[in-house]
Amino acid sequence: MMLLRCLLLAVVVAVAAAPARGVPFTESDLASEESLRALYERWRSRYTVSRRPGGGLAGGAEGDGEARRRFNVFAENARDTDDRRGLKGSCWAFSAVAAVEGVNKISTGKLVSLSEQELVDCDAGDNQGCNGGLMDYAFQFIKKNGGITTESNYPYRAVQGRCNRAKKRFGTARYWYLKILFVGLEQISLGNILPPFPFPNASSHDVTIDGYEDVPANDESALQKAVANQPVAVAIEASGQDFQFYSEGVFTGECGTDLDHGVAAVGYGTTRDGTKYWIVKNSWGDEWGERGYIRMQRGASSSSGSSGLCGIAMEASYPIKSGSAQHEAAAAAANESVVRDEL
Repeated sequence: MMLLRCLLLAVVVAVAAAPARGVPFTESDLASEESLRALYERWRSRYTVSRRPGGGLAGGAEGDGEARRRFNVFAENARDTDDRRGLKGSCWAFSAVAAVEGVNKISTGKLVSLSEQELVDCDAGDNQGCNGGLMDYAFQFIKKNGGITTESNYPYRAVQGRCNRAKKRFGTARYWYLKILFVGLEQISLGNILPPFPFPNASSHDVTIDGYEDVPANDESALQKAVANQPVAVAIEASGQDFQFYSEGVFTGECGTDLDHGVAAVGYGTTRDGTKYWIVKNSWGDEWGERGYIRMQRGASSSSGSSGLCGIAMEASYPIKSGSAQHEAAAAAANESVVRDEL
């Protein structure tokens, strides 16, 4: 498996010199709001034809406020290059964290925002921080590490830094215990090292997992069974401009299966006109797509068989919290031949 490099939205400069897939455009299309509006309408006419879950054409009439918001999203995506949150090569961390947050919420009833930055800084074995990684390796790290800390304790900085071990799970107490053991109480008593006595309960808001499982490769039915029970970390090809410029509707645009981006499949459904789709959480901010999410066509045929649109079914995995009702439900669902077609 190749590490996901998490491609940037750096297509604007190159596209004028290379044949573009999907809706072609040049830098002149980005020069003014009028030209951007024309580009946006060309894009909508090609890709926003599916009905929304609640009815109404995705490319149909909208309120002025919503229409302006969607145009602004498209325009920002078109002009952007590489400074979005989650686009520094750390998509694998966002994908893994989304899956862990999801299974923890299902198992405990508590939604805890977890630290992608801990993975970027500290999971330096098989993963490579902002230079790419894999979600399976992240799950392995979280289990071996004894859990993962919270976003508030170890906030995201969009750059890779030295692992702050004092912020890791059990980090504060373990860190100072080792300081005492190897440096000595004398140095502490002299004031050269100041421990935060009393030791805080560093694990009180941390989340643990018991392992992970891979979804059978190139099997959208197996992926559907997994997603029916919990969010699943998936890899896709996201380098095409059609995907990067997505702002609404069910995405059916052109993409291959050269996996370069980690996201999380969090649900699925069917539009009123019968188009099946995955609900996918991205890491490019709430202003991208449908408030940070994309609906991707489900069951799309491809030259690679059942790999799914953009290769969504090729490398999927999910974390496990053993003994929970969720884990038992997932095991039972894996043995069922039929899963509900909508969540």
